[in-house]
Amino acid sequence: MTSQQLTQEIKNKKSFLCIGLDVDLNKIPQHLLVTEDPIFEFNKAIIDATHDLAVAYKPNTAFYEAYGIKGWISLEKTINYLNQKHPEIFTIADAKRGDIGNTSSMYAKAFLEDLAFDSVTVAPYMGKDSVEPFLAVKDKFTILLALTSNEGAFDFQTKSVEGKELYKQVIETSRTWKNAENLMYVVGATKAEYFTEIRKIIPDSFLLVPGVGAQGGSLSEVCKYGISENIGLLINSSRGIIYASAENDFAEKAREEAMKIQKEMASILN
Repeated sequence: MTSQQLTQEIKNKKSFLCIGLDVDLNKIPQHLLVTEDPIFEFNKAIIDATHDLAVAYKPNTAFYEAYGIKGWISLEKTINYLNQKHPEIFTIADAKRGDIGNTSSMYAKAFLEDLAFDSVTVAPYMGKDSVEPFLAVKDKFTILLALTSNEGAFDFQTKSVEGKELYKQVIETSRTWKNAENLMYVVGATKAEYFTEIRKIIPDSFLLVPGVGAQGGSLSEVCKYGISENIGLLINSSRGIIYASAENDFAEKAREEAMKIQKEMASILN
């Protein structure tokens, strides 16, 4: 999928919603626990109920790795289901990888080639040679952590280094890397006031925006400062949608919550 195709899908659905598939077996409906693969059955039901309202899905890989090989199989089944049933959906492996070059190459192979995600989140702390192996994969996107939504983001990301905040330096430097056109960026919704400055550096890049909903971020504020000519936003919501109910109606309730966000997005796009 190209960024132009993603923008068109956003216009078609009047939505730039990304749903986070962060599955905790302690929170999913009890009746699913007796199935052969509770995680996949949960994800499948959520996808079936919301795929017309979302343009992207983002499994956080920690929620699968925590269950060992069974969790990894569930992740593989989930991405295969999305790729086969809904190829128009943009898929994000929220893995937050990043290591020396040969290691990053293996991470890139695992998520972008073997599992066939459209994109993967990457931590930029180790610099150019830790990120370029991800960027080298043809027709895939690397989503760089720029300014995150957690409280600890202020420990380093907003510190001034030689007169400029570190997150700005990360974004500016990343634009010089090979295949930088394949970059997207993570910018937390709880940092809405920073979007204006970020758009001065990357006016057209897609931003993956966590933190709307459970973490307190405002969709309208993010759009006010962050939306671009090509829309350029993927707003992620996880817990607020997938855990809207722990009963048999969990998929129906998830759809209701997703529709609330989609309707607000449609209004903003109009």
